[in-house]
Amino acid sequence: MSLSLPDRGRALLAGEQGLAMQLAMRLVVKAATIMEADRLIPISFAHLDACFYTGRAHVDFVRFLLENGASLAVETWTNNGVVSLSDQGLRPRAEDPETVDGAGELMKLYERLGARPTWTCAPYQHPGGPKLGDHIAVGESNAVSYYNAVVGARTNKYGDYLDVACALTGFAPDAALHRDAGRKAALHIDCTALAADWRRQDIFAHLIGHHAGRLAGRRVPVISGLPPDAPNHALKAICSAAASSGGVEMWHGLGVTPEAPALEAVFETGEMHVVTAADLARAHRELSTAADGPLDAVALGTPHFSVAEFAELVRVLGGRKVKQGLPVLVSTSRVVRELVRARGWLTELEAAGITVPVDVCTYHAPRVRGLTGRVMTNAAKWAYYAPGMLGVEVCFGSLKECAESAVRGEVWRDPALWISS
Repeated sequence: MSLSLPDRGRALLAGEQGLAMQLAMRLVVKAATIMEADRLIPISFAHLDACFYTGRAHVDFVRFLLENGASLAVETWTNNGVVSLSDQGLRPRAEDPETVDGAGELMKLYERLGARPTWTCAPYQHPGGPKLGDHIAVGESNAVSYYNAVVGARTNKYGDYLDVACALTGFAPDAALHRDAGRKAALHIDCTALAADWRRQDIFAHLIGHHAGRLAGRRVPVISGLPPDAPNHALKAICSAAASSGGVEMWHGLGVTPEAPALEAVFETGEMHVVTAADLARAHRELSTAADGPLDAVALGTPHFSVAEFAELVRVLGGRKVKQGLPVLVSTSRVVRELVRARGWLTELEAAGITVPVDVCTYHAPRVRGLTGRVMTNAAKWAYYAPGMLGVEVCFGSLKECAESAVRGEVWRDPALWISS
């Protein structure tokens, strides 16, 4: 298929703006060829995953860009890093000095390149950013899913270093989820047979997301039966869980997400699956690798906690302290932490024995201090990845269960929740 390039694209490809910009354009053109796109489309925003360190090649790449005069063409925000620039000791250097040093260097280099240092996997919780119909380039899996499904912006999953190349050139291939046809659902997941009160529990969003990812794989599903007033953090949970267990980059919530006002708008023909309580019980078992018992830590905030989630955590704690000596970490972004601080909640949480780290995710190696043994989480994504990444055992539960368990120091199960189910 012949690829039509705009004038600026041809100039970049010819090297008129230097080697770095030429390389970026070559990457975009190669991706377009693989995706069988016949043209490129302008983008207005990028969220980079390439700032997440996994080896020296990441540092070498951005150094090459800086040394050869590269410049970003669009508003560009950063995913979280491996280390926290605000708390240098969160990931002890002694455990893996090469990674800790390289990760910090990489984050600073992307700031020099001109990226906005948001350092969050949930950029959609920040003011500004993309809107319905905008074409963008995003690399982080849950953010790809959220922007596509909940915001209604359009992006494929642009991995390292294609995300950077799109941000530099201002172009993306006009293919897949950028096009109307690519956003149609191939699978209908019907939750309406489940009890309505169960579908309003916060744990439901994580479980149905995990189950949907298992069913859909890379396909686009439409989910019916979600509460019409489902909060954004519930939709975030579906996005992250489905992207982890299946690689879902786009989904629809019937009557909930902007492109799915009616089933026929997104689903014409394909597979249908009716969700049962047994399906979600199986999802819960898959996300819990440990038997209930005494806890070694609690980890929340994957993806990063929102203001609304902090409000609920403060409410369920009710002024109590967590068990002395039990590490309890709630990850979030700098912007959200400052909003939480302004409400007085950060002081209250820290007095309760809770740490609120920024800039990082906590399921990635090298391990964050204190995360060993049996760890409880309310995040399906954390539960999915942490056993393999950190060698920990996971107990999965609702936010209320996690908070109560943190106070007691051992796993507590909410009888009302499970009777309701």
